[in-house]
Amino acid sequence: MSKYVMVDTISMFRMRYVVEVPDDVGEETCTPEEYAKDSVTCGDVREFSQEHLDEVISSCREVTKEEAVAQWRQDNGSLFSSWSDDLITKSAITEVGFDIDEYYEEEERRWRAGGE
Repeated sequence: MSKYVMVDTISMFRMRYVVEVPDDVGEETCTPEEYAKDSVTCGDVREFSQEHLDEVISSCREVTKEEAVAQWRQDNGSLFSSWSDDLITKSAITEVGFDIDEYYEEEERRWRAGGE
């Protein structure tokens, strides 16, 4: 019988932003760099680019299918509360024989067909 293992990771990205700074910044308030950093910290900016740097495994443990479904429900809150355990299992648990390339091809086919 198959087993289920939950792997927690931390994914790191280098994010880049370019912030236009008003001319009057730097006179008596803050430096242009401080203004830009504050804008990024507050989230009032558009992303310029990003690069995925690494994914680090932070923990790994064997779980039952029921524990995995319960964790999924906890992680995803009420947004998907109407989903059945079977739908969660089919949508979120990577089964034996899963092929990521086939998955992406099917997702793109659905997207091009208008979200069938």
